[in-house]
Amino acid sequence: MNRIYLNNLFDYYQKLLTKKEQDIFTLYYEEDLSMQEIADNLNISKSAVGKTLKIVEKKLDNYENTLHLYQNKQKINKLLENNIDNSLLQKINELI
Repeated sequence: MNRIYLNNLFDYYQKLLTKKEQDIFTLYYEEDLSMQEIADNLNISKSAVGKTLKIVEKKLDNYENTLHLYQNKQKINKLLENNIDNSLLQKINELI
């Protein structure tokens, strides 16, 4: 899955993940640490990091397929972008 897409999904659904899953995702996708660096920092194996990342990616995808929060935001933005000024669009984006 695309890194940007996953980060967007994480913004919506991170509270549905465990603290460990949030930490590993953040270290890998936002702080750009390698799996080995994460494993060393958290005192777990590299394979545990990889497995957790795959689980998180699948969970995020499942949440989006069920709730459609990110997809709905994209649809709303598309509808609004030609009909309102940018400052109002920005304020709406902050709310959704």
